[in-house]
Amino acid sequence: MTKKRTIYTIAKELNLAPGTISKVLNHTGNVSESTRERVLAYIKEVGYVPASSARMLKSKRTYTVGIVFTEESDVGLEHSFFSSILQHFKTCLEKEGYELSFIVKKLGQHELSYYEWCMNKRVDGVYIVVGNYNDQGLYELVKSGIPCVSTDMLLPGLHTVISDNDQGIRITLEYIKNELKKQKVAVISGPLSSKAFNERLIAYHHYMSKLSLTTYEDYIVYAESFGFTSGYNAVHQLMGQVKIQPEVILVASDDIALGVLKGLRELNFNVPNDIQVIGFDDIAFAKHFTPSLTTISQDRKLLGETAAKLLIQLMENPDHHVQEVVKLPVELIKRESTKA
Repeated sequence: MTKKRTIYTIAKELNLAPGTISKVLNHTGNVSESTRERVLAYIKEVGYVPASSARMLKSKRTYTVGIVFTEESDVGLEHSFFSSILQHFKTCLEKEGYELSFIVKKLGQHELSYYEWCMNKRVDGVYIVVGNYNDQGLYELVKSGIPCVSTDMLLPGLHTVISDNDQGIRITLEYIKNELKKQKVAVISGPLSSKAFNERLIAYHHYMSKLSLTTYEDYIVYAESFGFTSGYNAVHQLMGQVKIQPEVILVASDDIALGVLKGLRELNFNVPNDIQVIGFDDIAFAKHFTPSLTTISQDRKLLGETAAKLLIQLMENPDHHVQEVVKLPVELIKRESTKA
């Protein structure tokens, strides 16, 4: 029986690296013209058809997943938290033979909706990394019947994988009360256009009351965006308006929290001696900042991989019922920005 050929066996037969064969097949990377011609000639001679191409011909599917990263949310691809989830999602999908393609609103001179773009490219599914609730094109896309998953938005009909925001705020406030022995807790939220920030703020109000912690109207500030500068500006606003200094500032994301730490330093507050700071996300830089940031850790790898597996289920078994919202547990990481 003839052994089934793969890019690995072909690489061995041609004395080349498997990566070189992959680059030739996918028209990517730098491969010399002579090597490219040699590989293509050999593939034609032995009649090799890449697995993804064979599946495509058989099923009429493209094995392409569209990616939505809404720029209206003021979150670029450089955002460490979302880009990390996307990378893990990408790795998981590619292992199953899928390719990723970013959905843009312009193709040449033509303006397209997300749905029109997806129909034009014949994608099998869509991953909404970050979405804006004011973007009507996303509602059209979710309602279209194209399998969609998100790690950010919660909409009827959209399958979403998110961290348990309620749990994260609860264990943070329990830590503040029971271990830090602090009472007065301010909060700097991100923009409420984000469902995650909404959930965290709701949980803050709920557990502050339940745990009998102290908050005031002037203890709540909203950062203008998701980033460092917005945190820096928000803490200047907070400390400029409070009548009674908070003992702890709970910040709804690490990117914002790092700006808060810088702002407090410029305002001559020592963290954690004068005031303590807790973030949310556990981005890679959180442990390297000075002081290192106590934060709620979201498992970015698990978020990305779970979203990928969920989308594969939706694309390959459309009649199989899958849970619409999957919540993943979080944990508190204690570092230098808090002190018991």
